[in-house]
Amino acid sequence: MKEFNSLDDILDFAINEEQMAADFYTDLAAKMKNQEMKDTFEQYALEEIGHRTKLEAIKNGKAYKIADSKIVDLKIADYLVEVDTEKTNISYQEALILAMKKEKSAFKLYNDLASATTDAASKKVFLMLAQEEAKHKLRFEIEYDNNILTEN
Repeated sequence: MKEFNSLDDILDFAINEEQMAADFYTDLAAKMKNQEMKDTFEQYALEEIGHRTKLEAIKNGKAYKIADSKIVDLKIADYLVEVDTEKTNISYQEALILAMKKEKSAFKLYNDLASATTDAASKKVFLMLAQEEAKHKLRFEIEYDNNILTEN
């Protein structure tokens, strides 16, 4: 597991993860033939950039808070097959599966990092990040439920 020497190291790591997520959604948007789907994933990329900006503000001293509410996990991603990320023609269903699995992985990473640290400030940041990823995953699960599962 990655080791961090300071809160700034954690924030730098998370900022990089958010940039990679933005790049992921930008790449996914480029693979969409349907303009509405392309626009949706471009919007997700912009949201990830917003998260990166939020983390940069925290790094620069802005206060942050962990919400008290627990994010629901519909567990839809737990039962879906992997999607070939190298495909150039990805369906909306496949794109949502990729997004759910990516957010689930990020959630697990931040929770694991929170569990591994003994520093209270670091734990707080990791738990906040995990909660953000759980929100993202839930949004994709709801989208999948509303637009894919209801069609089948």
